[in-house]
Amino acid sequence: MIEPYEQTTRAPGRAPALPGAPPPALPVRPATGRFLVLATVFVCAACGLVYELELVALGSYLIGDSVTQASVVLSVMVFAMGVGSLLAKRLRIRAAVAFGAVEAVLALLGGLSAMALHACFAWFGQPRFMLVGYALAIGVLIGAEVPLLMTLIQRVRRQDAGGAVADLFAADYVGALAGGLAFPFVLLPWLGQLSSSLVTGAVNATAGCALVLYLFRYDLSRRARWALCAANATVLALLALAALLSAPFESAARHAVYGAGVRFAQRTDVQDIVLTADRDGSVALYLDGQLRVDSADERRYHEALTRPALAAPDSRRRVLVLGGGDGLAAREALRHADVAEVTVVELDPGLSRLAAEDPRLTRLNEHAYGDPRLRVVHAEAFDWLRREAPDGRYDVIVSDLPGPENTRSAKLYSQEFYGLAERALADGGRLAVHAASWPGDGPGAPGGGAADRLWTVAATVRAAGLTPSAYEAGDAKGDDRWGFVLAARRPSAPALPPGAAPLTPPPDAAELAPSTLLHPRYPG
Repeated sequence: MIEPYEQTTRAPGRAPALPGAPPPALPVRPATGRFLVLATVFVCAACGLVYELELVALGSYLIGDSVTQASVVLSVMVFAMGVGSLLAKRLRIRAAVAFGAVEAVLALLGGLSAMALHACFAWFGQPRFMLVGYALAIGVLIGAEVPLLMTLIQRVRRQDAGGAVADLFAADYVGALAGGLAFPFVLLPWLGQLSSSLVTGAVNATAGCALVLYLFRYDLSRRARWALCAANATVLALLALAALLSAPFESAARHAVYGAGVRFAQRTDVQDIVLTADRDGSVALYLDGQLRVDSADERRYHEALTRPALAAPDSRRRVLVLGGGDGLAAREALRHADVAEVTVVELDPGLSRLAAEDPRLTRLNEHAYGDPRLRVVHAEAFDWLRREAPDGRYDVIVSDLPGPENTRSAKLYSQEFYGLAERALADGGRLAVHAASWPGDGPGAPGGGAADRLWTVAATVRAAGLTPSAYEAGDAKGDDRWGFVLAARRPSAPALPPGAAPLTPPPDAAELAPSTLLHPRYPG
């Protein structure tokens, strides 16, 4: 049985209690005190899980590869929680003031985590080391909570260790559930990344300070009470100041990343959209920090993606574009008078709305969204193909999606996905896929990870029952090359646009296994 406070507790304004003296009385009945402790455990657990999810989300957004970032953050935090629990053993003798101090520091670090990581990304590059450092520090502080709260709940009412642990962890796990659900469904949609972390920090600091200064105020000296009040007031003031500065901070960080030409920036439910324009008229579209459209070479890219698939005049009446909410792939299809219908399946309504309304993008996509032949469906491409796509309807399917090196989009390059696309193709239909990108100053086969991605896409398409052909094209400056796969129900040599060249599979291409949902094969 833990015997806390016997050496150091004191009544207000009195000298330390003699050894063996009982701790000071609580200001409430034990049942009420126990409820307050467990309620604080609930709130602190919810805040702690929000910090964890915030770090995972920031790592995935700023660095990429969500699986890797989640694994790094969670494993480091779990390890750090164990370290924090060990370190907190020495603090149990002053559990009340130690808990208040831990919550103040945790609220400050967790509340400012999003702003600090964004600043590191904007001005110093990849924030990988800061992400690990934050995971370690926040994990240590969260781990320190448990031994201190165990001591405090025993201080309220003595009970057997098993019962105390059960009560504590029940409140902790339920709080974690609340925080885990609040983060994606309430905090991010309503407040965004910066504000959600700041609000969570303020709640965390308030809960920890209120418990100690109300329920355990008689356990603290006058100096400790004033110090704790001053520390938490400082934390709340810093978080409030950060909230006031969040708008100019976001603007400054955005300009540091994208330059001074930012014309539109919005965080939708799906992604972060930034549109930039320079004085020379060049336009760039960034999605989740990645360049997706550059007006200097987008026409060459979209022509290379779509023209081979649209080359047969007798077989291009109905066209399906998966992704492509910018309207640029649809523009290429709509140029053909014999194309009767173009369906764009875009996940993000915010992107398609921007492409339909912003004069810079409408100039690029030649007002594709105003063409009566265009139909837009806001849905996830995999689910739409699975549940709603009519069998055998489309003569041409264009897959204009983020590359397979992105873990989140790997399923859109799987055998199951291409099997669904094959089902939606008409007899003799064709499927065009952007498979890889690599730096290069002229035509030539890709190497390294780009080659693996390109030929794995070809192998996966073949496994889905289609016949693939690979080709490449490059941007106007010759700096970047793009690899594409054209797949058909029967063998078909692509009619390549100017500047594109066919690619010959390497000797080991036949040995590559297809990528599936359960066994994704694409390198990061």
